[in-house]
Amino acid sequence: MNDSTAQPPADPTNPQRYLPRRIVSGGQTGVDRAGLDVAIALGIQHGGWCPRGRVAEDGTVPSRYDLVEHTSSRYPPRTAQNVIDSDATLIIYERRLKGGTLLTQRICKRQHKPHFVIRLDADSLAPAKAWLQHQRPDVLNVAGSRDTTAPGIYDRAMKALFELLDSGS
Repeated sequence: MNDSTAQPPADPTNPQRYLPRRIVSGGQTGVDRAGLDVAIALGIQHGGWCPRGRVAEDGTVPSRYDLVEHTSSRYPPRTAQNVIDSDATLIIYERRLKGGTLLTQRICKRQHKPHFVIRLDADSLAPAKAWLQHQRPDVLNVAGSRDTTAPGIYDRAMKALFELLDSGS
């Protein structure tokens, strides 16, 4: 948890609106890239760790994302580093929590880091929005399902993240 007294940026026209200062992810297809693209669209700093070689299931993480290559080309080390370097993690998935998404949750628990898990195909966004408003993380890690395990999740995650972060709360 972030013990800093500095608050994330607020919208001067709506002081209740919360936006993180920075969104990080591992750059994988699906939820990770949705998080980065929402940050870019909202003018929020973005970044995070990706595997060495910018490895992703579709080849390489596009260079438009300001990610740092980890010394390892494997996914778990960059997953752990993104959890460690963030104040809180929002995990977005569909159907079943598994693979790297489940690993992210386990790392959050092991590191005693605040995290919220939302199943897009079953859960309301209201609890996630309340959690974000309460936590107000300066650096928010966005993680979750890949496009191959949840086809089309990129678009659904984009929509959800815009609703969570850009709705004027």
